[in-house]
Parts: sequence; structure tokens; C-alpha cells
Amino acid sequence: MADWPEDDDRTRALRSPTPGSAPQRAAGQPAHPLPGGQASARRQTSGGEEVPPPRGSSRVYGKARSGSSPVRPLNASSDGPRAGFGGSGGGGGQRTSSWRPKRPGRLIVRILAGLLVVLLVVAIGGYFMINSRLTRIEALTDYEGRPADTPGTNWLLVGSDSREGLTAAQRKKLATGKAVGRRTDTMMLLHIPDGDGRPTLVSLPRDSYVPIDGHGSDKLNAAYAFQDGGPKLLAKTVEKVTGLRLDHYMEIGFGGFVGIVDAIGGVEIDVKQAIKDPKAGINLKKGLQLMDGGTALGYVRTRATGKIPDLDRTQRQRQFFSAVVKKAASPGVLINPFTSVPLALSAADSVSVGEETGAFDLLSLGLAMGDNPVTTVVPVGSLPTINGQAVVKWDREKALRLFDALAEDKPVPKDVLAK
Repeated sequence: MADWPEDDDRTRALRSPTPGSAPQRAAGQPAHPLPGGQASARRQTSGGEEVPPPRGSSRVYGKARSGSSPVRPLNASSDGPRAGFGGSGGGGGQRTSSWRPKRPGRLIVRILAGLLVVLLVVAIGGYFMINSRLTRIEALTDYEGRPADTPGTNWLLVGSDSREGLTAAQRKKLATGKAVGRRTDTMMLLHIPDGDGRPTLVSLPRDSYVPIDGHGSDKLNAAYAFQDGGPKLLAKTVEKVTGLRLDHYMEIGFGGFVGIVDAIGGVEIDVKQAIKDPKAGINLKKGLQLMDGGTALGYVRTRATGKIPDLDRTQRQRQFFSAVVKKAASPGVLINPFTSVPLALSAADSVSVGEETGAFDLLSLGLAMGDNPVTTVVPVGSLPTINGQAVVKWDREKALRLFDALAEDKPVPKDVLAK
């Protein structure tokens, strides 16, 4: 049998120690110390010098291992070997899995991020859908002598007696009559200040006796009813008599009125006195009660109460309008898709807006009405009968103070607010 080569590393462990060679290691001790050990393995050259072995190299089954990093135990993570081989420190035999549990915080963040993306997509899609369904009309136009732009945002809110979209059965049920065409049944001016002040909602009585371009002086609602009238002449008339430049116009008919109220599940109204009016289709008791769309429509239309029916009715209209917007802007309606979606669709299909008005403008309108606005009516000076018609004449001095305050984006003087 041939002699073992002296410098063959593969057979060194099988040869007997020779004088001057390294001492034989005990059983179980590694042939080469691990990195970080107390002693480093040395080998001698034929000249007797000790030199360190090459770092980061070893032989695996007779072949040199590639790379320069130290050998790591199996199933060890970058942080070091796992515990669990039969105990806390080692020994034992069963190899543990390298699986780590996912962090719950990271999972929650991912879920919330996903929900945010979904909500964002739905919101953007809903905006474009509602914006595309709005009916836009030409209402605000430039003309010679038009008031200059003033601070704040001014809306003209119009409720018409249009029966458009109502069937014969619905007209009978809602007691709207059979009148054709459209006339303004409600007119309100809403001023939203630029600062932190409260909005102001001013009723404009439909019987207000005012000058109308091309028609002399007449009732305010006549500006809408004239053959050459409509939204443009009505808006122009309001701008001229108030001195305020309108920024937005919104109009709603009987059918849309009922649909919006029903979409939010009705509205609570505190009825000041019992009202029975077959013409309006209502028989109401005094006190707080929940009204559906048909009942609410009769409540704001009736002229069966008060010494001055038109003025008494404007008070109910402001009361109702505020109640509807507050209910629509409540969290119980907005975060519930079974009410918010029908409400948005009903509103988009029911209202007509000026060409300059979009879905975001309607949202700002709703938020302003939910901010507890100051409600009043144009100060009334007298109630004469002119050309056989009972009309409402404004208190000119107080009315000017009211509109001047709004034009300057200031609170309305308390002495001109209706009690």
C-alpha cells in the first residue's frame, strides 16, 4: 500500500500523529475551528513555518466551496441560528421550520390602504356620474349694469310648481292640481361668507312688488312666468333689486322635492299649529312629526295659516329647507349607501342648475346649510293692493341695510332680521 501523501488534507485525519505535528483532536471536535473560536487552525509547510489556512474556504465532499463567507448552519436566518432543536439551546434532532408569522400591523395597514383606494375610486366615479346627470340651464348672464362681484358666494334657490314627471295619479295624491307650465313657488337667497361666519338664508316673497325689465313693476314670480321670462329674467331681477351678484342658480320642481325627502327617509318638522288644508292634501296636528315627501310638500305649499299667508309660508319653507339639508348631511345618511346613493341620484335627477354649477358646488351648498344658517325674510313695509292684486312692498331702508351687509360679507344687523 502506497504511502499517504503528507499534504493531502483529505487523509490527514486518518494518519497517526507524527513528531512535530499538531495534536490529535478529541472526538466531536471540528477538524477546523469555527470562525470566532479561541484558536485558529494552523498548518506547517515543508520548511516548518506555520501559516493560517485560507479564510472563507473549505472542501465539501472533496470539492472546494465557492465564495468567501463563513459556513452557516442549516436553517439559520441572517440573524443567527434558530432555537428549537429539541430545546432552547440545541441538541435534539428535529429541524425547525424557517417560517415567520406575518406582522398584524402590516396587514392592517394594507387593508386600510386598499379600502382607501376603493373609496377614492368610488368617490371619483360618483362625482363624474352625478355631474353628468345634472340638468344645466342658462340662468346667469352678463348684461349692462350688472352688479360687480362681491365677497362670499350667493345662491338663488328656486322651487317651482312644475308638475313635470308626475303622473295623473301622483298629481291627485299630492294635490298639486293640473296646472301646466312652471311658476316660482319659492325663492330664497343664500349667502355663504368667505370667512368663518354663519351663512344667511333670506326668503324673497313671491308677491314682492319689484321692477322687472321690460314689464314695469310686478310680482317677483311674474319675472319667471312671463313669456320672455324664465330663470334668466328672474335672476336678473333679483340681482338688480338686491345689488348682489349671483354666483349659482338651483331650481327644483314638485316631483324632485318629493323624491329627495323620501330618499332621506322623511324629515322631522315641528308644526307650530294644527293645519287642515284639503287643497294641499294635509291634515297635520301640532307638534314634532316625521313627514314623508307628499306631506312635506303640502306643508310648505299651504296658504291656510297666518294673517299674511305668503309670509307665513316663507317661514315654513325656510324651516323645512334647513331640516332637509341637515338630515341629508347627517352621518347616518352620508355613510349609509342605502340612503346616500339614492339621495345623490335623486338630487342629480331632480334639480336644474346654472351652467356654472357642478357637483362640488352642490356639496358646498349642503355643507353651508348644515352650518346652522341665519334665516330671515326681506323686511316688509306694507301690503297694498295694486291693480286688483295683493302685493308685498319691502321696507326699502331696512332691505338696503340687509343686502348691503351681505354685499360686504358682514353679519346682518339684528334689527332688520325678521322675528
